[in-house]
Amino acid sequence: MRHYGKKMFAAALAASLVAASLTGCGGTASSGSSAGSTGNTAASSGKGQVYYLNFKPEQADQFNAIAKAYTQKTGVSVKVQTAASGTYEQTLKSEMAKSDAPTIFICNGPVGYKTWGSYYADLTNADITKHLTNTSLALKDGNKIVGVPLAVEGYGIIYNQAIMNKYFKLDGAKAKSMDEINNFAKLKAVVEDMTAKKAKLGIKGVFASTSLKTGEDWRWQTHLANIPITYELQDNKTDIAAGVKEIKFKYSDEYKNIFDLYLNNSVTDKKMLGSKSVGDSTGEFALGQVAMVQNGSWVWSDISKTDGNVVGKDDIKFMPIYTGHSGEQDQGLCIGTENFACINTKASADDQKASIDFLNWLYTGEGMDYVTKGASDGGLGFIAPYDTFKGKSPDGPLAKQVVQWENNKKVKIVPWDFTCFPSQNFKNKFGAALLQYVQGQKTWSDVKNEVVKDWKSEAAATA
Repeated sequence: MRHYGKKMFAAALAASLVAASLTGCGGTASSGSSAGSTGNTAASSGKGQVYYLNFKPEQADQFNAIAKAYTQKTGVSVKVQTAASGTYEQTLKSEMAKSDAPTIFICNGPVGYKTWGSYYADLTNADITKHLTNTSLALKDGNKIVGVPLAVEGYGIIYNQAIMNKYFKLDGAKAKSMDEINNFAKLKAVVEDMTAKKAKLGIKGVFASTSLKTGEDWRWQTHLANIPITYELQDNKTDIAAGVKEIKFKYSDEYKNIFDLYLNNSVTDKKMLGSKSVGDSTGEFALGQVAMVQNGSWVWSDISKTDGNVVGKDDIKFMPIYTGHSGEQDQGLCIGTENFACINTKASADDQKASIDFLNWLYTGEGMDYVTKGASDGGLGFIAPYDTFKGKSPDGPLAKQVVQWENNKKVKIVPWDFTCFPSQNFKNKFGAALLQYVQGQKTWSDVKNEVVKDWKSEAAATA
């Protein structure tokens, strides 16, 4: 069995890279921006140009601002295009077919590498690569490094400490502090009691909307599903480096535990969840309508920018996603990486050099502040796994929380094993089955059986 304490974090991440597929972690809008010329003017001048196809919709504004700043500094044209949530692979295929294809694109692991292997430049000797805190964090082809991580991130249940403090003071509260909530049974008791007392707490529901709109369901078919799948892989001592051909969804009941808790104590009626987006849930949390939401460290940028946001930096906190698994009192956050910046080797030599120079500037040079600054200051709020950031902690409160959980020796980090999920199509089917379950069109047994069947068929199709 694998253990995921701090010392094993790098090794866990290395294992979790295998058989990755493209997943979304953000908003819903696609956007494009160009700093300077979008044509070939820069390339013809010998400077080269950069076209970055962004994977993170929630940080489109920040990347556009970074591109503009770099162009003003260097004169090099930087175009940023952002794919809508859940559409990155589709967008990448479309853009790569064009004459002005992306020069920097994002890969989520070896499944993506299997598709785009002929497009990856060798980054083994790039300056940015030399500054990795651990080369196991990189995307590799054998000993060759073909992708460098943008950030280490974490996700779990985000809660508003101010609302929780108000609850703890109520007569009959099922807990008196967050320290008592370290397993599913206690979480369930607290949440259901909060639902009964939501009028006293001034909230509309305990949890934000369980977004099940098509393309907005990645929190459930990917991030939440990661927890039971990880425990199953650990039980089987599975070497995910060899690929995972099938699963039994052994801990589907544990998944159902927390999923039902979200549904039954939500601000939104189940019948409406098919139209709800991640943005809706983010807004509900930011406006203080709910006490909790499942999401990741990246979402602070959206929360902080929400008109009417009432959640302060000191009140936004993380706790692990408890499902009822044995020993989960020792469970930490889900912490890992899945976004690897890759250079298009089919781009011109000038454009490749310009693109590597841009990444070097952002992660090892004058642009580093954009990586660690918070969203309110136009930054990305990333936890950057490069030695150039030693002593530079991210400004974002959720990113700071991830660092604290990562350094907590009393808990075991949950790795991002969702990178071994067989395909985006598998995840789309999983999400559709969850919506049908919510709408009463499928039983939970139906969902479990479909997940097992679809995993096997999609793994075979991508072998």
